[in-house]
Amino acid sequence: MSTVLVWREQFQKLYAKYSFYIIRILQFALGLAVFGMINSNIGFLKTASTSICTIGLAVICAFLPLGVMTLVATMLILAHMYVLSVGVMLIVGMLFLLIYIFYLRFVPDKAWVILLSAVAVVCKVPFVIIIGIGLLGTPVFLVSTVCGTFSYYILHTVKVNSTSLKGEKASEWIAMMMKFYKQLFTNKEMLLMVAIVIVCGLLVYGLRTRSMNHAWKIATVAGVLTAVAFSVIGNVVFNIHIAYPSILIDGILAIIIGLLFEVLFLSVDYSRTEYLEFEDDEYHYYVKAVPKVAVTAPEKNVKQITGQTNDEKNDGMKSIEQNDKPETANNYGRNERAEDLLLTRSLNKELGIDDTAKK
Repeated sequence: MSTVLVWREQFQKLYAKYSFYIIRILQFALGLAVFGMINSNIGFLKTASTSICTIGLAVICAFLPLGVMTLVATMLILAHMYVLSVGVMLIVGMLFLLIYIFYLRFVPDKAWVILLSAVAVVCKVPFVIIIGIGLLGTPVFLVSTVCGTFSYYILHTVKVNSTSLKGEKASEWIAMMMKFYKQLFTNKEMLLMVAIVIVCGLLVYGLRTRSMNHAWKIATVAGVLTAVAFSVIGNVVFNIHIAYPSILIDGILAIIIGLLFEVLFLSVDYSRTEYLEFEDDEYHYYVKAVPKVAVTAPEKNVKQITGQTNDEKNDGMKSIEQNDKPETANNYGRNERAEDLLLTRSLNKELGIDDTAKK
């Protein structure tokens, strides 16, 4: 445990020193995942589906705000939809407009949550993002999580029905729109996943904010068990084909991430918990104080090894000082005798002793 805390301290120092570069690298990785996911699932526009285009967009968005990355991803999706069908582009554009209304109204600065949620669903680890948001965020973050999940299922619906949606005439757009909306909003897997996001996210947040000991661990385990139970029940009741090994792996990863987040962002010692009671003119307070666990990273001492030891150096310095002392004493003695001689001559001259002696 102490080793992990030391690593945390070292990482915090490293992040404080190189935060600009670390953020740029993380944004590049996120952009690579987002644009790669879009191009691999709905790569109707062959020019934009190349690896060079994917990497180039990720590099550009690495130096821009995350809101711009979300906008670029939306434009890329609409470009792919246009190649498939103008009607599909209009349908998807209206859905994304609805998402942006919720996004700008509730969480205008949480674009990264939308992107991460979509990537997590693609990678079949949605429980990880749910646990992370419940532990580190607030219920408002769930709006972004739902928007990201909904965005993935929009693309999934287009991918599955691309053959029937391609090349529809303008006169058939209304019928195509109704068919698309029906397939999207009756998708039982999407509805189940949205329910898991909302219920489990609120459950994790509610337990995490309680004053009980080990609240983060309890919230993590309870959230994962609830998500797994919902997935299994959904498979049985609604005949949804979610692979059970995928559910199990997702749950294990979510628990590991939850425990890691507790070490990184909380790390308290419940064995030294104190209960305090005090009052002022208006309130009576009952306070539970849990001390944090702090470990100082060990400092490295560099010892310089040379041909001389410290004792030899000290002896050499002493001998030099001793050699300098007689010379200094002699110089001092000479200066003192010269001053006496000059003083004597001056006195003799003033008293006329030199003139009397000459006569």
